[in-house]
Amino acid sequence: MRIDSHQHFWLFDAQRDAWITDDMAAIRRDFLPTDLAAVLKSNGIDGTIAVQASQSHKETQFLVDLSSIYAMIKGVVGWVDLQSDDIEKHLTHFSQHAIIKGFRHVIEGEEDPDFLVRPAFLRGIKALTTHGYTYDLLIRPRHYESTLACVTQNPEQRFVLDHMAKPAIRTHEFAEWATFIKKLAKFPNVYCKVSGLVTEADWNNWTVDDFKPYIQHVVACFGKHRIMFGTDWPVCRVAASYEEVMQIADAALVDFSDEERKAFWGGNAAEFYNVK
Repeated sequence: MRIDSHQHFWLFDAQRDAWITDDMAAIRRDFLPTDLAAVLKSNGIDGTIAVQASQSHKETQFLVDLSSIYAMIKGVVGWVDLQSDDIEKHLTHFSQHAIIKGFRHVIEGEEDPDFLVRPAFLRGIKALTTHGYTYDLLIRPRHYESTLACVTQNPEQRFVLDHMAKPAIRTHEFAEWATFIKKLAKFPNVYCKVSGLVTEADWNNWTVDDFKPYIQHVVACFGKHRIMFGTDWPVCRVAASYEEVMQIADAALVDFSDEERKAFWGGNAAEFYNVK
């Protein structure tokens, strides 16, 4: 099975989705499974992991409802208030939906560099571990140290790093990011998504070669069985087509066997998110 490990659906709301600025006009509209189905088929992708795009329990239910209609959705990464005193009650409620594989919080939007090690947040992560859910890490450089601290304190929790921690491809910065990746990859319970890269490059002037050193560093650090392909569709559309995102990833897969390619294009995601 070939799986896109990271994409989104939404009914566009200008106030809620204020992060979609005017220069992102290509995605200032609704995006639903009917918009994606033909794209998946033409690119040989069998299904996707639908990831939350807004932070509410309503968002999680929205993705669950879509999954009950569209078989292309193989798993849901929702949102839950991890700092809530009622976290156990919320997770028990969501546990009735097997399609929910894990949860995510938009840490990159949090100014507090220590958000990931707040006592209430750590309590929420431990609740995810107890319930067998995954956690997607969406961070910026200011969160590097707290990410390492959070992962250190939760050795039984399955983590996946979204978008390779968004390296500054546009300005060709590498050293600080590369050091962080090397440290994070030492934790065997952490995977990494090769996703969301085109929006970190020059939207109008990127080349495939811009991405190779970053992807190949991730491969070198995480190995070939803890990385997974994702597009970040439809966000990627501000800078590249679905096909171009696939080409960027494929060009960086050096010395991959057929088995390792199958793992990258879907097998690793299926294992991590427990997709049957």
